[in-house]
Amino acid sequence: MSSRVSGDLQNAAEEAEGEGEEEDDEGEKSVNPTEVKMSQIVMPCHSNHRQELSVGQLLKWIDSCACLSAERHAGCPCVTASMDDIHFEHTIRVGQVVNIKAKVNRAFNTSMEVGVHVSCEDLFLDRHWRVCHAYATFVTQRTNTGKKVILKLIVPHTEKEQVEYSVAAERRRVRMLHDDIIKDLLSHASVLQADNWAPGNAVAAEKTKVESVELVLPTHANHQVNTFGGQIMAWMVNVATIAASRLCQAHPTLRTIDMFTFRGPSHVGDRLLLRAIVNNAFKNSMEVGVRAEAYHEEGPNRHINSAFMTFEVLDDHRKPCTLPRIRPEPLEGGRRFQEATARKKIRLDRKYIISRTQGEVPLSVPWDPRNQEYE
Repeated sequence: MSSRVSGDLQNAAEEAEGEGEEEDDEGEKSVNPTEVKMSQIVMPCHSNHRQELSVGQLLKWIDSCACLSAERHAGCPCVTASMDDIHFEHTIRVGQVVNIKAKVNRAFNTSMEVGVHVSCEDLFLDRHWRVCHAYATFVTQRTNTGKKVILKLIVPHTEKEQVEYSVAAERRRVRMLHDDIIKDLLSHASVLQADNWAPGNAVAAEKTKVESVELVLPTHANHQVNTFGGQIMAWMVNVATIAASRLCQAHPTLRTIDMFTFRGPSHVGDRLLLRAIVNNAFKNSMEVGVRAEAYHEEGPNRHINSAFMTFEVLDDHRKPCTLPRIRPEPLEGGRRFQEATARKKIRLDRKYIISRTQGEVPLSVPWDPRNQEYE
């Protein structure tokens, strides 16, 4: 897996805050009946060229664990609707163990939010450190008669569960407003002035284009005979990495993944058309947009998923390198270029909110600070 910070044990040991949080999780006993734990040892077949766990494989495990938790609560088949922004803090190397914990934070009507905590363990030195945290939304499948399955309420028991329960409603509201937030930011020209330029020596975005087709086989299907959501996400990471490599001409490091939103199902026998392109390049990072479409022998393409991934290139000291600028494609390229800047602002604003260093809520994140604490 590629990420912003090295996965060496020495660096992991220095991350006292991350280790402390891991210990707190173990210390607080939860009676949440939806909790599911998964442990996987990283084998060479799971790794990339750097002998680190590939992000695609990690996403498969995250999606599987989250789905098991959702179905344990629902008592019926569930499908992934979306997965929120994921920031990768550490790498995981071959021979280390990935520990994943998933539990339902809150159930609404036919959808629920599942929180997923991923940590790494070194078996020989008894070290643990946090890798990432994710929030996935799952929806219930209708019964054979077409009737909706209404979910029972979640009852939080611990202080952390109370907080997650309260904030889950706010996160849901932000997800539903995401497209409107982007439009509002694009209507404010000042948001885009700092990055809305491309020098003459900029790399043409067309050079970073990637197009790949995958045939959905039975091994790619889940227990509902649909294409496994984690597999689709893994394929999307693959083409995004290639696009990023074409801009920087180096091995890029995946830093964050913006929200995955599944728009429809895919089935065995489908062909998945995956397209990726660098939307914008900032000083030390770049955003790659990925679109997945499904089609069969006949019929139009169906839009299955879209996602935006942020990459950077690290030097020998694990510090981000300066990247070449990008020259967007005509017409649609300009729109993608500007929207990438807006999404970067959203990510930065969310960091400010989490750290509580701002008293005023930024325009791009309509978050009510009062909802961050439980009553």
